[in-house]
Amino acid sequence: MLYLLPTPLAEGTAPQVLPPQVVAAVARLPYFLVENLRTARRFVKEVAPHRVIEDIRFELIDKDSTPAQVKAALEPLLKQGLEAGVLSEAGCPGIADPGAALAQEAHRLGLPVRPLVGPSSILLALMGSGLNGQRFAFHGYLPIEKAARIAALKSLEKEAFQRDQSQLCIETPYRNDQLLADLLAHLAPGTRLCVAADLTAPTEYLRTLPVSAWRQLPELPRLHKRPAVFALGK
Repeated sequence: MLYLLPTPLAEGTAPQVLPPQVVAAVARLPYFLVENLRTARRFVKEVAPHRVIEDIRFELIDKDSTPAQVKAALEPLLKQGLEAGVLSEAGCPGIADPGAALAQEAHRLGLPVRPLVGPSSILLALMGSGLNGQRFAFHGYLPIEKAARIAALKSLEKEAFQRDQSQLCIETPYRNDQLLADLLAHLAPGTRLCVAADLTAPTEYLRTLPVSAWRQLPELPRLHKRPAVFALGK
């Protein structure tokens, strides 16, 4: 069995956001396939402090891992009968995350895949946005180059209005403020924009306003280095 194990979005929130079955899996699995070794070890020790980290096997599978490395990481499940857990750096594995490659390969190999319930910044942002929750699309990271990014934003806005479909995206946290500035500069005044940052943390910020109203705020939220999701719609 390959378990997909959600991790907290914010530090110190594991007891509030992780269901018992995730905690139980972290407490017993002998093998973890992880996006970041340091944060994975720290997470396991936080959730299951009785465990000896040196006795647990961790294998790094990140965005740079090759298909051969992904396949090799799953071989212990086939050859040794081990159960394994996939850990994202934050949130749900497989959602804008290299864990998707592990799940895909596990299906190809005939291994059972079991996703467990936990926090997803994308779904939490959509839930709280007030935008259309029946038709939506997540686009991950937008282009870094400014002209290409502005073109992408215009395209998302067009899709939002033509299909009545909420459009969601994210950005590297240190570029959040620039993305917000581009959204406010180039979207139509009537487009509704949701900004959701630090979800599940004490500093959580979630607000949806028309672009025209965002432009009139005396002060915009400061999003530098804060994990955030942006959503726009009719």
